[in-house]
Amino acid sequence: MNWADFTTAEPRLAAVTEERFGAFRHHVLVTLRRDGSPRASGLEVRFQGGELWFGMMPDSLKVRDLLRDPRFALQANPGEGTGMGGGDLRISGRAYEVGDGEAKAGYVKEVEPPEPFHLFRTELTEVVRTSVEDDRYLVVQVWKPGEPVRTLRRT
Repeated sequence: MNWADFTTAEPRLAAVTEERFGAFRHHVLVTLRRDGSPRASGLEVRFQGGELWFGMMPDSLKVRDLLRDPRFALQANPGEGTGMGGGDLRISGRAYEVGDGEAKAGYVKEVEPPEPFHLFRTELTEVVRTSVEDDRYLVVQVWKPGEPVRTLRRT
């Protein structure tokens, strides 16, 4: 399921997620190393044309990781302090490289990234938002493809 499909299925959670990721430029991408251990790297992301895009420098370790194993986790930048304005957001899924063509040309026209670069489109497997409600409840919203958002509240 791509970003457009998620937005159609869960428009409110998708809007909060885009807003939260839009609040800061850099976020944390976790990929899998060859030995299966996690690798955390900084990354800029784009929501454009119904897709969540990752653009990366050539031959970076995260590019090599994703070409070998497309699974990823993306953590929104928490910002300063612990207020988590908009909540703590994580997206998991798979990232697939986009070769030269119309999709990449549209991305280049909009973003004007330094060239050369690798471009990945994503398929989502989970979106999780953790927030505080009424200063007393920890609220966790979990979405997976084909399922409605599950909401858990803890005191």
